[in-house]
Parts: sequence; C-alpha cells; structure tokens
Amino acid sequence: MPIFIASPTRIQAAGTKPKLIDEYVGRVNTGAERCSIAHMRSPSGWVEPGQTPEFDEYTVVLRGALQVEYRGGTMLVNAGQAIFTKAGEWIRYATPGADGAEYIAVCLPAFSPATVHRDAE
Repeated sequence: MPIFIASPTRIQAAGTKPKLIDEYVGRVNTGAERCSIAHMRSPSGWVEPGQTPEFDEYTVVLRGALQVEYRGGTMLVNAGQAIFTKAGEWIRYATPGADGAEYIAVCLPAFSPATVHRDAE
C-alpha cells in the first residue's frame, strides 16, 4: 500500500542566513535511510559551510540560482537546471543572486548530519 505523506518536517539549516528546509522523505520525516527528498528555499547572500558528504546529491533548481563551489571551480545552476554531486566530493552551496534560490534536493542514501562532514567554521 502506498504511504501518504501529509506534510514535511521543517529542518534547521546550516549557513550564514536562515534557509528553509522542508523534508518530505528522509530520516526525520519518514524514517527513510535509503533516500531523502527536501524542498529548500535559501535567501540572497546565504552561504553554507563546505562539506564532503557520504551521499550522492541530485539538485533541481526551481527558482533563482544556486552556486556550487567544488575543488577546481564554481558552477551556477539556474532555474530549470540541475546538478549531481557525488559522495566524497568536496562542495559548498551558496545563493549569491538577488532572488536567492528555491530547489529540490534528493540524497542517496538519506541526508544525515553524521554523514555530511561539514568543514569547521
């Protein structure tokens, strides 16, 4: 039988400004460990600490633009575009544009604070 998910759980975000994370599927909202799906809304000027996660992350930008820094460069992912980052790869997300960004993030296995390995601030 399908499992209905009536609403997400709001998760506290890391970074320089308040970012909204609504987890629909994952360790917090549904107890899922294989996958997490979250709706993110980050304001202009938000910067997250660098990280080297143990999970793959698929990100689809719905509005605005997401900046993704990686060893060797930076990519700007605009609305209607997506990015895939592999487990073990150092990355840092930011939303420097005036509109911030709204995006969906899917992590395999599910996101966990214990497996994101953020840089010391």
